[in-house]
Amino acid sequence: MFLDLTEEQKLIQDTARDFAKAELEPVAAALDQSDDRGPLLANLKKLAELGFMGLNVKGDYSGSEAGVVAFSVAMTEIARACASTAVTVSVNNMAAEVIQAVGSEEQRRAYIPKICSGEYPAAGFALTETCAGSDPAGMCSQAVDDGDSWVLNGSKIFITSAPYAGVFVVWAVTDKDAPKGKGISCFLVEAGTPGLIVGKEEKKMGQHASATCELIFADCRIPKSALMGKLNDGFRIAAGELAGGRIGIGSLGLGVGLAAMDYATRYVTERSQFEQKVSNFQAIQWMIADGYTELEAARLLLMNAAYRKESGKSFAKEASMAKMYATEAANKSCYKALQMLGGYGYTRDFPVERYARDARITSIYEGTNEIQRLIISREILRNSS
Repeated sequence: MFLDLTEEQKLIQDTARDFAKAELEPVAAALDQSDDRGPLLANLKKLAELGFMGLNVKGDYSGSEAGVVAFSVAMTEIARACASTAVTVSVNNMAAEVIQAVGSEEQRRAYIPKICSGEYPAAGFALTETCAGSDPAGMCSQAVDDGDSWVLNGSKIFITSAPYAGVFVVWAVTDKDAPKGKGISCFLVEAGTPGLIVGKEEKKMGQHASATCELIFADCRIPKSALMGKLNDGFRIAAGELAGGRIGIGSLGLGVGLAAMDYATRYVTERSQFEQKVSNFQAIQWMIADGYTELEAARLLLMNAAYRKESGKSFAKEASMAKMYATEAANKSCYKALQMLGGYGYTRDFPVERYARDARITSIYEGTNEIQRLIISREILRNSS
């Protein structure tokens, strides 16, 4: 594998870094403490105009056609400034990619350009339920064939961007008598459809600016043309798209971890104790060495997974490895950074407190790291027999 970025990938990385520094970083702390999402939505529109909402989407559908590696490095740079913005961008890209992968040509042309251009502020990915978290095959929501329509009933939880998403990719059981996981189908549901209700917004530990809500389907009638892909093939679609989404979340975690270590490293070179710079103490130097080494290892795992996906090779195991390691490295780096700042690290006057809260969820969503370990071990054991 050639590890250097291409000129195009470097340009995308630089553009993401410059935008994040100029537009995202100045408002990130305020977004964390405010209910006003105006600045978030304004920046999402600007990111769409720059081409970041469809980085691995074909130009025919208004995408950037830049590839998975470019998506990964862009996610890292955006997350260094604002994890809430980064998770929104990640989900948008995932929704656009799943429509591109399995949608009909009519569905692709109807929805992907709106996601990529910012006409839709965001797109939603509605899979998780109270009865189907780490086990999505156990979902309870149902879609019943009713002549020229499907009627959806049930609910989803933890849905990113629900209040302002223009369209949702939704999974529901279409054959309740099929073996578990075999009777699930995938649908596109537009915002504003009667019977689609955005429920309560969760009060989260971190990533406050990103709305996370319940979705309720109460006799929600959608046209037959809303079915995406083959009937009863939805679980396979979900599993495949989640693998790609893990590259995005791992890259997000990497960005937050780097932001924390960068801030703490600058801090200890400026603060003095015992008549010398804090950075002179070996305990601090080892935290810096360990933190950056683990984050660099995470970057390489992410690049490998992104490269394999972009090359059309199998990548599920590599994506799980990268997501698991990167998000755990991010959490450890945030806690190292907090320790390096001492008592100040525990206050909202300094950003590492926010980084630590924002990083915590990355080892849970897009598949918990315990599930990643199951995926990795099963793949290794399957190939060793």
